[in-house]
Parts: sequence; C-alpha cells; structure tokens
Amino acid sequence: MSAEYRIGDVIQTRKPHPCGNDKWTVIRIGADFKIKCLKCSRIVMLDRETFLKRVKKIVQRADNLS
Repeated sequence: MSAEYRIGDVIQTRKPHPCGNDKWTVIRIGADFKIKCLKCSRIVMLDRETFLKRVKKIVQRADNLS
C-alpha cells in the first residue's frame, strides 16, 4: 500500500492497541513515524517499514494541505 501520509491523518491499524483502540493520529513523518492513540493518548514511534505493515487504512485525512 503506497498511500501518502500527512501529519494529522487518522489511521486504523491491523491490530488494536492494548487499550482496545485501533485508531491513531499521525504526529511525525520521516524515516520514522510517530503516532498517538486516540483513546489513551499513548505515543508510539515506528520505523517506516513497520508503520506501513501495521496500517490498515486511512480513516480521516488531515484538513491542512501543507
């Protein structure tokens, strides 16, 4: 899946977080991705390869176009 991700996008992961939520917001993009759980606010940093494997789909696009 070669989608273009932006800061502020809400994504769904293939497996849920231990808190039971599977929705995350992207807060950093680069060689590593930083995502924040929308339920418990935990922040997780993943390398690009791991992030791309774990993402199921983009739930909501970021409003900003920058």
